[in-house]
Amino acid sequence: MEHWIQAARLRTLPLSMSGIIMGSFIAKWRLSENGGTWDWRIFALALLVTLLYQVLSNFANDYGDGVKGTDKNRIGEAEQRAVASGKITATQMRNAVVLLSILSLIATVALLYLAFYPANIREFWIFVGLGIACILAAIGYTVGKKPYGYMGLGDIFVFIFFGLVSVCGSYFLFTKSFSWDLLFPATAVGMLSMAVLNLNNMRDIVNDELAGKKTLALRLGFRNAMIYEIILLQLPILLMLAFLMYNGFQQKGIYYPFIVMILIFPFMKIRRSIMAVKEPKMLDPFLKQVGILTFLMAVLTAFGLNYFN
Repeated sequence: MEHWIQAARLRTLPLSMSGIIMGSFIAKWRLSENGGTWDWRIFALALLVTLLYQVLSNFANDYGDGVKGTDKNRIGEAEQRAVASGKITATQMRNAVVLLSILSLIATVALLYLAFYPANIREFWIFVGLGIACILAAIGYTVGKKPYGYMGLGDIFVFIFFGLVSVCGSYFLFTKSFSWDLLFPATAVGMLSMAVLNLNNMRDIVNDELAGKKTLALRLGFRNAMIYEIILLQLPILLMLAFLMYNGFQQKGIYYPFIVMILIFPFMKIRRSIMAVKEPKMLDPFLKQVGILTFLMAVLTAFGLNYFN
């Protein structure tokens, strides 16, 4: 069991929950403003679904990189993968991926049934298709003959699924509507998710080059990938400020939602620390830190919008 828990990579889970928390509690605030109701059961199921997707993705990445030999020389003891190290066989991991795919689909259908059935049948089937796309994306990063992670497309997929789909999709589950201002927080969460992936790929840049895994960080080179990383860590807090300003909280004399701006200081600190890194392997601790900051951004936004007004 210990090896399976390590393969699940629990430190990635806060990041995966961030978009759901962000979208769900923006929906809660907006529904309360308009006299609507917010269903905590939808939120709980949405969290379960995204956690299943994340663990599925981690297992699939472990399996895909393991059978391709990419993890053979991975940097850092904490990043030894289960299949590559022989702790879990490729067959066992493949079976786990299949099982988690089935469980993810069942949980997705249960969530969508609760959110849409019977009043919104069309939306139910659209989101079922979107859920299947999420499952395929979780698997396809490293698995298959042409995994998109090996072609430098991981950043785009992470932005779409961790940012746009997670935030806007969870908002839609509650409100059955879309609002353009959601693109501010959705882009913020998406960019921070890209920042975590880019840190991961910068850390593994030497090993990935040897294995033929052409990530965006490898294509850019370490120095340019560092510039890209700083941009990804700079813009999200500004996007959150734009979201709050767009909704006119300052004009209404409501300042509690701006509590999220306190994260300016830890973001400044982590950017300086990352810029000081010269060796790729020294980037590993920052993956967890950026993930936690993303989670805090979602939680502080939720509290600021809903519990301090």
